[in-house]
Amino acid sequence: MAPAFFGGIEGGGGHSFAKIINGDGRIMGTGSGPGTNLYLEGMDATVERFHALVAEALTAAGLPTNTKLRALGVSSSGCEAEETNAKLKQMLMSRYPGMAERVVVCSDSVGAIVTAFPHGGICLISGTGSNSLLLNPDGSVHRCGGWSYMLGDEASAWWISQQAVKWVFDEDDNLRTPVHSTAKARECIKRYFGITDRFGMLDFAYTNFSKAQFAGLCQHLAAAAHEGDLFCRDLFAEAGRWLGRFVVALLPNVSEELRREPGGLSVVAVGAVFKSWDLMQVGFVQQVSTHLSAFTLLQLTGSLALGAVYMAAKEVGFDLPKNYAQNSIPLCRWNKNTPGW
Repeated sequence: MAPAFFGGIEGGGGHSFAKIINGDGRIMGTGSGPGTNLYLEGMDATVERFHALVAEALTAAGLPTNTKLRALGVSSSGCEAEETNAKLKQMLMSRYPGMAERVVVCSDSVGAIVTAFPHGGICLISGTGSNSLLLNPDGSVHRCGGWSYMLGDEASAWWISQQAVKWVFDEDDNLRTPVHSTAKARECIKRYFGITDRFGMLDFAYTNFSKAQFAGLCQHLAAAAHEGDLFCRDLFAEAGRWLGRFVVALLPNVSEELRREPGGLSVVAVGAVFKSWDLMQVGFVQQVSTHLSAFTLLQLTGSLALGAVYMAAKEVGFDLPKNYAQNSIPLCRWNKNTPGW
């Protein structure tokens, strides 16, 4: 019997990754590329980028690029609606029929949960954009957030960056006065965008707007916050509170089975903004701790492309070996009977 190979894709707003895994569960090769949010890039460009990611991962695995996968899982930003996912799946299989025997498509939130937990949990995404999703053991799904930068994306890199710029504009317009000095944030904004005054921002807000580029300011604000800048620290504290609100909003739909997990409700954190968790944790715990007796927040140790592979294997009834303990590390444990976290 020919060896079975499975593929998984993590599609993000700024960056995307792919993995090729064999039937023993061993990672054979990986690939990386630009963002693949279909609402940002369009369906055609997204499908082409998915194909390129798989080809790169196959090459890294030492396999011919025309190797047909037993199944391909796609867990991508923007893949929330079943109708959209079905269209994306159909386009992938019709345009590249030799890529995989079967394709399964889900949101990046679902992919993260499947990577971290065998029975479900909550996913919090804070990267270029933000989102939260609950997957119960019975397969029921509930969402909060993830409605694009125009309608939300609170606590994301985009949102933190936009908040910093907006505060500076509002202060100069005498609309509101920040509690702390914006001097360091102004310096970060001018240096990052290469501008000398507020009018220079208009090009990035109109003609050459890019959500991913705008979000890139966030890491510079995080550096300033870690250096002790109080204005920037407040931005991240508020982001933590928003992430906590996302969890609280989902609690009415959380199953008792998930609430009774040994470490309390399990939550997986995904996205680069969680590199600054130390700046957000107080705000987050303040929001969640009054509603739960215990919770565990985990962070994936690798790409959620692994969860996409798990879903792909399940789609064709293949029992792929999994080691969930290796897929994540604890970021925060909280219990009302234990002081601190």
